[in-house]
Amino acid sequence: MLNKAELLLPAGSLVKLKTAILYGADAVYAGTPDMCLRAQSKFSMDELKEGIDFVHQHGKKIYLTLNLFMHNRDVEKLPTFVETLRNLKPDGVLIADPGVFMYVKEHAPELNLFVSTQANICSSQAVKFWQKQGAKLCVLGREVTFAEMKEIRQQCPDILLECFMHGAMCMSYSGRCLISNYLADRSANQGKCAHCCRWHYKLHLRLKDGTLKEIEINEQNKNAFEFLLEEEFRPGEYFEVLEDEHGGYILNSKDMCLMPRLPDLLSIGMDSLKVEGRNKTEYYAAIVARTYRQAIDDWYQNPQQWDYQKYMPDLYTLQNRGYCLGFHDGKLTNISQNYEYTRTLGEWLFAGSIVEWQGNDAIFEIRNYIDSGEFIEFLIPHSMENLRLCLTEFEDATSGEITSKVSAGQNKRIRIRPQQWPLPLKEIKQKLPQYVIARKLNHLPAEQQTMLDHKKEEYQELCKT
Repeated sequence: MLNKAELLLPAGSLVKLKTAILYGADAVYAGTPDMCLRAQSKFSMDELKEGIDFVHQHGKKIYLTLNLFMHNRDVEKLPTFVETLRNLKPDGVLIADPGVFMYVKEHAPELNLFVSTQANICSSQAVKFWQKQGAKLCVLGREVTFAEMKEIRQQCPDILLECFMHGAMCMSYSGRCLISNYLADRSANQGKCAHCCRWHYKLHLRLKDGTLKEIEINEQNKNAFEFLLEEEFRPGEYFEVLEDEHGGYILNSKDMCLMPRLPDLLSIGMDSLKVEGRNKTEYYAAIVARTYRQAIDDWYQNPQQWDYQKYMPDLYTLQNRGYCLGFHDGKLTNISQNYEYTRTLGEWLFAGSIVEWQGNDAIFEIRNYIDSGEFIEFLIPHSMENLRLCLTEFEDATSGEITSKVSAGQNKRIRIRPQQWPLPLKEIKQKLPQYVIARKLNHLPAEQQTMLDHKKEEYQELCKT
């Protein structure tokens, strides 16, 4: 019988950590700025300790990251980092650098050592190497296809294996990117990626006299010509370069979503299914955790009747660049790239969350503009149900001031009184505990809605193949 796969969520802050656990994550991974590949980590040391206690009190697991690639200037900090890890007592430590792995193994032998995706594990031979060094778990690179993953699982049955299941894709090789170093003097492998692959790029012509001319794309000429690239060893194959008034997006990958291929991952006994996104919102953590939690549980209960279409509507509510299947089915195709826009789009927005209950009053932190009479929708944990609430006035939680609309601000919070709920208070408090998330409709301009619909259609076609 297969062991049940672990649902692993990112925790970019203490609130996101608690949100992920509330909505069904089995484990979370987190880091501090100096110790990991996420320089934007929002954890202080006290918050990290509180987060670890919270996770363990709920019977879940937490893994911390020490996955930067060290230069000589970093080595002197290593003893302090490792002593910190020993004091925090996480359930595992993610490492990429072999030198760091060796040091931690020697100086903190009680820690479970996991090998990060940054180590680019793409074969059973690499897994066996790290297993011999003492690794308890290996995170497979995003570049591993399902066929390869299946072989690795068969050839390495006695080590924990983890793979990515949902989140942003990197146009480079599992983060081994130097574009950010070159263009922004920020090292992706030191946790400071500037995401240059998402930037706008414009085409220019260099004339024979050495002068540069910008190619202007406007309403009058945008349909008059196309730019096509032909690669030397693929004669006759033309790759379109798209550019609008903002620029072109030739390096911009869509986001990974393996919900349609979830049965593949579960059926071969993958131990941990990982979600990317430590810099995403609490809404992202809630939706992804709740949806995949339900999907995983449903598959184990009745795999024959399982249908991914049941779960996609909620995943489509997330701000995204369009979805793709990554390398799961084999090599990437042009459908995996988003040439049209670099920003994320979605039909719903993060409205806010219940940060605490003060007696019978819910204190709701505002994360988006809400107008009088506008519906907000609360996501009920441990369920795919939602609860709608329509507020016609907003009471400031601190001053008591009443307004007809409210905008997000510095810890802007409103008070929701018992009489404003559509259900009895006892039921409301049971369904909507602290950290529950709410969303609101995002009324997209027609052009953006069309682009979003087009991306959905592309993804549906991709999933059929």
